[in-house]
Formats: sequence, structure tokens, C-alpha cells
Amino acid sequence: MLSLLVLISGGGSNLRALLDAATDAEYPARVIAVGSDTDAPGLAHAEEYGVPSFTVVPTAFESREAWGAELLAQIERWSPDLVVCAGFMRILPPVVVATLTPRIINTHPALLPAFPGAHAVRDALAAGVDTTGVTVHVIDEGVDTGPVIVQQSVAVEPGDTEHELHERIKTVERALLVQAVLDIANGHVDLEETAAR
Repeated sequence: MLSLLVLISGGGSNLRALLDAATDAEYPARVIAVGSDTDAPGLAHAEEYGVPSFTVVPTAFESREAWGAELLAQIERWSPDLVVCAGFMRILPPVVVATLTPRIINTHPALLPAFPGAHAVRDALAAGVDTTGVTVHVIDEGVDTGPVIVQQSVAVEPGDTEHELHERIKTVERALLVQAVLDIANGHVDLEETAAR
């Protein structure tokens, strides 16, 4: 059974998808803890499912490095097999990435390497593309530059607003993340091999 620690910053819809998937006895992964950098509304999902959570707020620390050290300490308390950044909106300090990679993954609402960064959906619309999508990737030291695990396309419809497109992407993102975690747990995806590409 693959143990997951999920990091969130917002509503936690990807977290919810993993918690829901894990209610199936056949699903080979379980969320053992949830962490956040803020008082995120998505922490309510952890509470509902009886999963412990913690919050490490960056502004409570003198430096980004000090925040990263405490975040890493909180994560390592749980000894998770895999850390999933699911809507975690902060770039992780180098010590966190160096310690956890390749067993730390992220979802991104675009077909990387296209449209990295925090405004991927807006950027895709501004570029006028007719297709964007979702990427699940290993986190490395860069911003959305890590090795790709899996991607899925999402069509951009004429007249799409950023909200409309993002909602369609999120639907695909939830299913893709659940499948990616399943493939990692089943050994169909080897993160060491993926990271070595």
C-alpha cells in the first residue's frame, strides 16, 4: 500500500479525488496526512476523512529556507512513500526538493513544457491555442520543469473564459492524478526511471 502525503493551498479538489479513490479497498494508495501553507479550505476534506493535517505558514519564519526546513520536518514525520503537490501554490525550497525527489509529484493545468508557472490557463487562452491539458510530473529544482509522468489534452472551446476552461481541466486533472498514483503504486510507473530521463 502506497502511503501519500498531500500538500494543498486551496480548495483541495485533487485531494478529495485521492481520498475518494482510497475508499475503494482495491485502490493501492492511502492518504496518511495533508499539509498546507495556509488555512486552506481543502483541509476540511482531510478532517471529513479523519486524516491528520498540518499547516506551515511561510510568514511565520525568518526566511524561505527556515520555512522549507520546517515543512520538510513535518513531511518526514509521516515517512510517506510519495508526496503529492495538489494545488500547492508555492515553489518548494531546494532542500525539500533535494530530499524528496523523485518521490514528489505535481499536477499542472497545461501540457508542459508549454505554459509553466501560476497562470497556465490564462496564458493558454492568451496564446490562442486550441488545445491545452494536464501534466503530472516529478518535481525538480525548476518551475514546472520536472520529468513528465503522464499528460492528457483538453480542448479549448471558442469563447472559453479562464474559469470555464480551468473547470474542464480540473475534471481531467483529478482523474489523471488518481490514475498516475495508481500506476506508481502498481509499479507501472517507476519514478526513479522517470527522473533519470
